[in-house]
Amino acid sequence: MNAPSPSLASDLIDRFAAIVGPGYALRGAQEIVPFLTEPRDLFHGRTSLVLRPGSVEEVAAIVRLANETRTPIVPQGGNTGLVGGQVPDASGAAIIVSLSRLNRVRKVDPGADAMIVEAGVILADAQAAAAKADRLFPLSLAAEGSAQIGGNLSTNAGGTAVLAYGNSRDLVLGLEVVLASGEVWNGLRTLRKDNTGYDLKNLFIGAEGTLGIITAAALKLFPRPRGVGTAFVGVADPDAALALFHRARAKAGQSLTSFEIMSRLCVDFVFRHLPGTRDPLTGRHNWYVLFEISSGSSDADARALVEAIFAEGAGAGLIEDGVLAETIEQARALWHIRHGIPDVQKFEGGSIKHDVSVPVAAVPELLRRGIARMAEFMPGARPVPFGHIGDGNMHFNFTQPPDMDKQAFLARWQDVNALIHEIVGELGGSVSAEHGIGQLKRALLPQFKSQVELEMMRKIKAALDPNGIFNPGKVL
Repeated sequence: MNAPSPSLASDLIDRFAAIVGPGYALRGAQEIVPFLTEPRDLFHGRTSLVLRPGSVEEVAAIVRLANETRTPIVPQGGNTGLVGGQVPDASGAAIIVSLSRLNRVRKVDPGADAMIVEAGVILADAQAAAAKADRLFPLSLAAEGSAQIGGNLSTNAGGTAVLAYGNSRDLVLGLEVVLASGEVWNGLRTLRKDNTGYDLKNLFIGAEGTLGIITAAALKLFPRPRGVGTAFVGVADPDAALALFHRARAKAGQSLTSFEIMSRLCVDFVFRHLPGTRDPLTGRHNWYVLFEISSGSSDADARALVEAIFAEGAGAGLIEDGVLAETIEQARALWHIRHGIPDVQKFEGGSIKHDVSVPVAAVPELLRRGIARMAEFMPGARPVPFGHIGDGNMHFNFTQPPDMDKQAFLARWQDVNALIHEIVGELGGSVSAEHGIGQLKRALLPQFKSQVELEMMRKIKAALDPNGIFNPGKVL
């Protein structure tokens, strides 16, 4: 694989800028700054140019020139990624290609339960376009107000509805992708069954922009629920939460669309730092579960299922206390607690984060071992675990001890990662459940992927991007 150019000459910058026009070629330092960092402030890059193409043809022209001149390209969506995949390195050799102007909903077809949207469409806008056609696009996550579809697919984002609908990969029927040659692969089919060889779209979903640039996607839609029931309950421990999940799944089946777990410290942080939130229960509990039922019939049907699960869980001693949302506003308030957890941790100091998954049955063991080992390793560190217990994905975070210096705590990031990832490996899990690899976890891959797997990935990269222009230094 040929090495990309080490620097950007001014005449080359002019050639790239001419493709999109001066108004969409950002060169000023202040204009560029927002594109060079990411939400956790772990990675900072450099570039001389941010391009904001307005069409697939402009993206293709940029890629052709980049391939010709061996110029690295870093594709960027809403810049909400949490592993540094959207940030260039410090060399300044790469250009950033922001897809934010490719923001059209091209087609919504309720008869086919599908829609075609461009990569820069904000996730919440995609949800709204589906709802306008009386359909549901179920991908849902905390950053949905700014995350873009292209980035969601490039990282195979998960979210809170994976339990019923799957990850991003499971919601895609087809893709439009600009390849390293500058050719455009139009794979925007909306077929539900197509058994004609390799499933090419899945090469690009989860590839984090290292194989091509996704410019549009054909997405699956679903019937909108006619009723939703939401409950927030206190439980003694993760074992009780898991037992409740199994009972809820047995009773509700696919109608159980979300099942989230969070520790008491998580909700304490929310109530302390997120305005407008309050504890919906009268007593304190060590752990909490937020679960939701969606019904194709009515709110009454959904509520009846929630009440049945609640009664069964309480009768089995799994639920200590709980509340059922009586209105949409109350349901939103309960979800506001869960969605607020990632942001409020910063108010308590440094936070070392993990996005891991284990087999569903192993989640309580992961939490037990992780909390115990961390207490031995760093007394006073505060565990802040929350996540999607129904699919085995935990955001197993730790906040600094109150009397510890923030930078001293963050300097132990790799040590704490190693501690948690060792347990994840022992339980047969993954060190990246839904955030991707990016820069943050690239060095971990050899521990969790065999040499055969890694070599297959390298061969795919070499075949599709022989000059190494797409997002170098990420994933591999």
